[in-house]
Amino acid sequence: MKLHKRVVHDLMVIPDESADLESRSTKVTKSGWLHAKDAPSPKDLAEEDLEEFKEELASAQELLYASDTYAVLVILQALDAAGKDGTIKHVMSGVNPQGCEVTAFKRPSVDELSHDFLWRCEKVLPARGRIGIFNRSYYEEVLVARVHPDVLAEQHLPPDAASGKELWHQRCQDINAFEHHLQRNGTRLVKLFLHVSKDEQKKRLLERLDDPAKHWKFSASDLAERAYFDDYMRAYEKAITATSTPWAPWYVVPADHKYAARALVGGVLVHVIDQLDLHLPEGDAAGQVALDQARQALLAE
Repeated sequence: MKLHKRVVHDLMVIPDESADLESRSTKVTKSGWLHAKDAPSPKDLAEEDLEEFKEELASAQELLYASDTYAVLVILQALDAAGKDGTIKHVMSGVNPQGCEVTAFKRPSVDELSHDFLWRCEKVLPARGRIGIFNRSYYEEVLVARVHPDVLAEQHLPPDAASGKELWHQRCQDINAFEHHLQRNGTRLVKLFLHVSKDEQKKRLLERLDDPAKHWKFSASDLAERAYFDDYMRAYEKAITATSTPWAPWYVVPADHKYAARALVGGVLVHVIDQLDLHLPEGDAAGQVALDQARQALLAE
């Protein structure tokens, strides 16, 4: 099963066009996905679709690993409580753990701050044949650092480094060049922004406070960062607009309904990997001879 191309197009931020997050729904897609089929409910349909996408993804991962030519890097960005962890858990549950790594990026360490802002992500990029998932990424350096510019003081930037708008412009240029380099060398990027509304974020944070089993998910910083919700949305608008490119476009996924967001993420992943047109490697004559000899040796035991 494949996500319809019009849905993929709805989610994609067209390169050189505005992300226009303010006008994008946090609940539904423009094409009316989940309402285009006869199903008991949108949630049931989304869950059915997700199961099919997971099967497709498992098969695609095997081909990716066997071909050993491409890598896939999934970048998940979102505000707090948008569902990044749950999305990874549900969408990737059918993938072989041996071919997939998840890296969550928290506050930079002292060692990481002693390098350029791309370094800590670059050193954990997926190898060919594998899927890497970044839970947050180098994009934090044009998001958190833009909302809280005081963090730049920790980054040991040279005295002649750019500042203000020019700094963010340069960093976005560096990101685009870095991602273009990855694409040219066989890494396909899937950049996903889970678009959650302020009201839904409030609801989910309250759920964490009301349920003792979810207290561990709540941090005082979540509430502190919520005060900057609008600032973050402006930062995302600028960053996504500046870095949605032909080689690494952004997909804005409505995330107020977790079931829909998870299915859409699964569908986009399948779509991107499907574009690689992967096939099992074909053996040459010498390889076939070796296989025949191995078969004969085993039968002779």
